[in-house]
Amino acid sequence: MDTACFTNSPRLPADVVLAPAWWFHNEGITFDEDFFYHPARRVEAERRMEQALYERWGKYGLGADRDKNFPVVGAVHLAAGYLLSEMLGCRVDYSEDSPPQVICAERKDLNISADAAFQSEPYKRFTRLVGALKEEFGYLVGDVNWGGILNIGLDLRGQALFTDMYDKPDSLARFFDEIAKVIERFTQTLQNQTGSTSVSVNRTVRHLEPPVYLHSECSHTMISVEDYKKFLFDYDRQWCRKYRPFGIHFCGKDPDRYTEAFAELENLDFLDVGWGGDVGRLREHLPNTFLNIRLSPVEMIQQSTVEIEDTIRSLVAASGDLRLTGVCCVNIDEKVTDDKITALFKAAADLRQE
Repeated sequence: MDTACFTNSPRLPADVVLAPAWWFHNEGITFDEDFFYHPARRVEAERRMEQALYERWGKYGLGADRDKNFPVVGAVHLAAGYLLSEMLGCRVDYSEDSPPQVICAERKDLNISADAAFQSEPYKRFTRLVGALKEEFGYLVGDVNWGGILNIGLDLRGQALFTDMYDKPDSLARFFDEIAKVIERFTQTLQNQTGSTSVSVNRTVRHLEPPVYLHSECSHTMISVEDYKKFLFDYDRQWCRKYRPFGIHFCGKDPDRYTEAFAELENLDFLDVGWGGDVGRLREHLPNTFLNIRLSPVEMIQQSTVEIEDTIRSLVAASGDLRLTGVCCVNIDEKVTDDKITALFKAAADLRQE
């Protein structure tokens, strides 16, 4: 694997992503369709979120853009992948206190068209938003969570996809190829317009330069490493050559199961280490990869602030290099009190000083 990519980045960046339920209960922000697609609402909502973050954790650097109106094309304060699945035929339901819910299309076949996705009404709606923001501001920022190949495949095909791996491997390979084409075209168009692709996948990447291309592999916890190598590894191998810095977002509890496979990638610059993953083992095999340690938003509800700080210290020690380590917690809901989130930022700040 190549040398480390982020040697000039901040030491031990820390960040959080608050769930829609947190925003709804604490700030009264609702997540209907207008939140995502109404131009004025887009700008207003992101500024309100920045203000709320500043009021609580401004001393740790959050909310720096609270006084600015930015033409943010996507919800960069949420973790919600939905648009590409919708472009390919899934229904998406919106609610006031939840992220957009993708309804599985339960496709009866594996025949999809990348070109058709960009003629779909969901994509046209997104381009209308982008056009309106560009006309008003003259430029664009932000990005849209683009999911990942297997994630989107499951949204389209459902559980039948797992039997497709054995019954229809050639058709499944073509199916994944079309999804990959949609992802590449969408992300590169976005990159050219805003300069980033993946802040909305994990906010930690906003601290890193150059911008990370972060492929979501949430559902890889559901397949074997052998199936990953057979059906999906080649996409990561191609993308880690084309789009550096390249990263993998793995939020499942077993990223270390993939350690040897990930180590075969030439340039795995960033890895989200799902809660429960063996950080030490991953560091041993990925010495030049930025390991972004993810805490459990569910366990934080019951943990004390001291337990949270101790957990962070232990995991950061296992990772070692503070320039190749980050800490985050994603989808924190309203049951996690502010002092526990403060404990996350405090632990990271103390470790930087030490």
